[in-house]
Amino acid sequence: MDLEKQPQQPARSAAPPAQVSPAEAVPGDSLRASDADRDRIADILREAMAEGRLTAEEHAERVDLVYRAKTVGELQPLVRDLPAASSGAAPRPEPQPYAYGPESPDGPADNLIAVFSSATRKGRWRVGPRTNAFSLFGSVEIDLTEALFGQRLTVINATSIFGSVEIRVPENVTLRGSGTGVLGSFDVRTLESMDPEAPVVVVNGYAVLGSVEAKPKRGKFVADLQRRLRKHLGH
Repeated sequence: MDLEKQPQQPARSAAPPAQVSPAEAVPGDSLRASDADRDRIADILREAMAEGRLTAEEHAERVDLVYRAKTVGELQPLVRDLPAASSGAAPRPEPQPYAYGPESPDGPADNLIAVFSSATRKGRWRVGPRTNAFSLFGSVEIDLTEALFGQRLTVINATSIFGSVEIRVPENVTLRGSGTGVLGSFDVRTLESMDPEAPVVVVNGYAVLGSVEAKPKRGKFVADLQRRLRKHLGH
């Protein structure tokens, strides 16, 4: 047989590349939301409230939905009507270090005393390293959500006898406590901040036929006020 007259076999084509099954492709809106995704949306909402685009009630409602969301698709509608949403893909700025003021550990403690009355400390104020709160048939309220922390560690000694002491802190600080309730309630909602430089608030004391309560206030973050506080103090 003459091999030269045999027809040449056509070259085999290369195998087609493997294709991804449609079931393996995950739509962007169906991706599980991360903590960073939720924090980014919460930042947009806080800026919108500061600019007056959202009322306090609208902000609280949306923030609650942010931290309930399980997917990215559930987060996007919460900021769709806000101008900052268009920059949502921009990288999140690095957190700035906390600007603590000069510490004065030897200075006198702040005292809040309520005897058959009430005492309140809230708004923008500089927190000292030590605060004593005493309530006798009265009520004491300490709100740290807009306060300027002059030091990293703040200790609050709370005593309630037939009265109440309520302490509110921002969501991103560390909150610890130790105390006793005698026919009363001593409740400190322990909270650990992800930032090692965040303020630490320690609540100690006891309640006799009364109550001492310390917990974070939803939607309040100490970092929200850093820029405004620096301007206020001329930093």
